[in-house]
Amino acid sequence: MDKKTAVYICTGCGIGDALDIDPIKELATDDLSVPLCKDHPFLCGEEGVDLIKKDIEEEGVNTIIICGCSQRVNYDVFDFGPDKIVERVNFREQVAWSQAPKEEDTQMLAEDNLRMGCSKANDTELPEPYKAEEEYSKDILVVGGGLAGMTAALETAKAGYQAILVEKEDRLGGFLGKMKQRVTMPYKELTDTNAEDLIKSVTENPKIEVHISSTVEKIAGGPGLFSVDIKSNGNAVSERVGAVVQATGWVPYDANKLGHLGYGKFKDVVTNVEMEEMAAGGKIARPSDGSDVKNVLFIQCAGSRDPDHLPYCSSVCCLVSMKQATYVKEQNPESVNYILYKDVRTVGQSEDFYRKAQNDGNIFIRGAATNVGEAGGRLFVEADDELLGEKVKIEDLDMVVLAVGMVPATRPDEIPRIQAPPDTEGADEEGKIEVAADSGFFANTALNLEYRQGPELPTLKYGFPDSHFICFPYETRRTGIYTAGCVRRPMETAKVIDDATGAAMKAIQCTEATAIGMAVHPRAGDLSFPEFNMQRCTQCKRCTEECPFGAINEDKDGNPLPNPTRCRRCGVCMGACPERIISFKNYSVGMIGRMIKAINVPEEDEEKPRVIVLVCENDAYPAVDMAGIKRLKWSPYVRFIPMRCLGGLNLVWIADALSGGIDGILLFGCRHGDDYQCHFVKGSELAEIRLSKVSETLDRLALESSRVQFVEIGITDYDKIPKIIDEFMETIEEVGPNPYKGW
Repeated sequence: MDKKTAVYICTGCGIGDALDIDPIKELATDDLSVPLCKDHPFLCGEEGVDLIKKDIEEEGVNTIIICGCSQRVNYDVFDFGPDKIVERVNFREQVAWSQAPKEEDTQMLAEDNLRMGCSKANDTELPEPYKAEEEYSKDILVVGGGLAGMTAALETAKAGYQAILVEKEDRLGGFLGKMKQRVTMPYKELTDTNAEDLIKSVTENPKIEVHISSTVEKIAGGPGLFSVDIKSNGNAVSERVGAVVQATGWVPYDANKLGHLGYGKFKDVVTNVEMEEMAAGGKIARPSDGSDVKNVLFIQCAGSRDPDHLPYCSSVCCLVSMKQATYVKEQNPESVNYILYKDVRTVGQSEDFYRKAQNDGNIFIRGAATNVGEAGGRLFVEADDELLGEKVKIEDLDMVVLAVGMVPATRPDEIPRIQAPPDTEGADEEGKIEVAADSGFFANTALNLEYRQGPELPTLKYGFPDSHFICFPYETRRTGIYTAGCVRRPMETAKVIDDATGAAMKAIQCTEATAIGMAVHPRAGDLSFPEFNMQRCTQCKRCTEECPFGAINEDKDGNPLPNPTRCRRCGVCMGACPERIISFKNYSVGMIGRMIKAINVPEEDEEKPRVIVLVCENDAYPAVDMAGIKRLKWSPYVRFIPMRCLGGLNLVWIADALSGGIDGILLFGCRHGDDYQCHFVKGSELAEIRLSKVSETLDRLALESSRVQFVEIGITDYDKIPKIIDEFMETIEEVGPNPYKGW
């Protein structure tokens, strides 16, 4: 496009009090060759917006640079249509509110920010949304026919979309169909499961296509373009869908591993799942002889919160045991129930059901079982009572119920060995490998994805599908595939319904966004996508290996095969590519490089060091803004450059910045690891790994490694930012000015 650029400077919110506006306007028009530059005391107000709109209509302005508040606010106010380029330059939070007013260094900071903003605007082109040649589908595939799956399918249908429900069993219902009753809001009494009514609603809904006794044999493609092969009652069925909800549920932890609690040794030691099925069958009776049950002891955390079994809490077991104790009381009001617990976890309103269980006369003992035995045909349990501080023995028990935890159905209890692809590292003589939580191989497949990165969703260390647990709970690392219910995390039925509804809505949003070329979470609405200059590709495979979302496959020769609808526009591939062949129309290696070069670097004798801070736009940039809002102060010598994700870091920026006289470089990235907060999963981690390899560049330039540092910044760490910057500036002062200044 032929650009007609204009700069607009807001002087409100203290900006005009902190800066001399006239020299900034002269910089824009004279040095930066911007034909039009205006200021206004309230640019985001109606009069200020009308000023810009008037120039768009009368002057033909199509590239608008706004110097005022952060890019994170008023983005809707400064939206002038998809055919206009808008670049925001932060004069408020990161200059006027965080620096001393009317100081030379404050003025220089604002001028550098303007230089970088103009450089970026010059390099930005209007993105052209990706449009596939095939017709997009907005149908939703739901895998799993339990409570979560049926709810997701029904909610999809209610929203006017077609749902395709696949269930491996010969009937719908899952564990819900095997339950006697549920504990639901307001958590005062038990209610019927209504499983049959729910099943009927699903099977009779014209917008839901149900496949029972069926499995998903393959899912290929990406959002809007998924092709699904279903094996249904021996027949092959192919479907085209826009998004997928995985609701494959859970299985109970294998109680055969709990021999120390008497399971498998004594017939009257059962699991909570077996107890529920017994109650649903009409009568709770001793498995050993079918006699009536009067005294029952429930052992909580049976294998859970135990590093040798399930390290995590399944969250619902306490509520389930109280429900089942209620069954026993209803069957025999004279019965006595003991609940042996580590901690009672009945969160939120479910605390009311805990009070009901107490009022019903159930006896709660805080402690751990040390022995389960049998004497005279009756069970006994020995335990350490933590509240009494002594050992206790509960005798004359009809049954002992083990509250076993939840395991995602896609992850087996055992660690079997399965056939791996040829030449797999760690495979045995038969070519088999253990299925560990992070192995990439799966024994229980549900989706059978045709992805380079493996056939199922990546999981965390406990086997539950990966997601950004704070901001995007339904999202997985496979764009357009959402998890719901107990395959995502342990939860009780009321939360399963909410969860499935949320996942269905996210799936629908994904199909709608994909159809118009928009990205989904976390860069929702982004119309750009990566473009590849294949003429320079060296088939190094780094882009395919480092993409966190499986958005790039490869052919037999190692050439990348992008799947644009899978892409989340993070730019990790851009940073991974050593040849710099990957770019976006509004984000590229060259763009960031020229922004760095646009910074005015004073001579050494001026004693004004320059430090650039590459800042993640998701956590670190908001934290910096918040520090400014709180009027915290930091060095005026730093220049912030926002990045979509630090995973887009290209080491050429480090080399160019240092060789151009920049004294130091800070990277502000998200926390990574199993409890990561990186919105792009591994971006921050990849940036740190790349940075660890920068020492060779620094050695070549004869510069100190301490000039480049990586710091984890969470969105709540705003108060730490001034100290982090001050300490880094002290380091720069110690090592001295960059010897490349003035070259």
